[in-house]
Amino acid sequence: MRVYRKTELITWSNTFACGVRVIDDQHKELVKLVNDLFNHVTGDEKQELEYFNKVINQAVEYVKVHFATEEKIMRATNFSGYSEHKKAHEGFIYNIVCNVRDYQETKRISLYSFTKFLKEWVLSHVALMDKQYFEYFSKIATRKADGKLSITPEDVKRFRI
Repeated sequence: MRVYRKTELITWSNTFACGVRVIDDQHKELVKLVNDLFNHVTGDEKQELEYFNKVINQAVEYVKVHFATEEKIMRATNFSGYSEHKKAHEGFIYNIVCNVRDYQETKRISLYSFTKFLKEWVLSHVALMDKQYFEYFSKIATRKADGKLSITPEDVKRFRI
C-alpha cells in the first residue's frame, strides 16, 4: 500500500465562518470530510471503493444533520430565504445520491472526481448561499457574555418551530 502525505483540498478559513458556533463547527467537519476523502485517493480502485463504501453512509447522514440544523435555525428565525436554501440542500442530496450510485455501480466517476465535486459544492454553497443567512443572523442574533455572536447547540434546542 502506497502512503501519501496528508494534504488539504480545502483549508478552513474564518472567511467561511458565520459566527454561529454550531454551524461553523459543522462546516469545519464538512471541510475535514472532503479532505479525508481526498486523502484516500490512491489510484487503487479497489482500495478507494472499499474506503468509500465504509464512510459514505456516515458522511451523507452527517450532511443531512447539518442541513437540518441550518434549516431549523432558519425556520426559527423566520429567514426569508429558507425555501430557496432548502431546495438547494435537497438538490445537493439528490446529486450526492446519484454520484454515490454512479461511483459504486458504474464507475463513471472516480473518487477524485467525487471529492472535487464535494469541494466545489461546499465552497460555493458556504460562500454564496450560506453567506445570505450569515448576514441575516448577524443582524438578529444577540451577543454572548464573551462578546461573540454565537448560537450553541443548546440554543438550537431551545428554538420551537
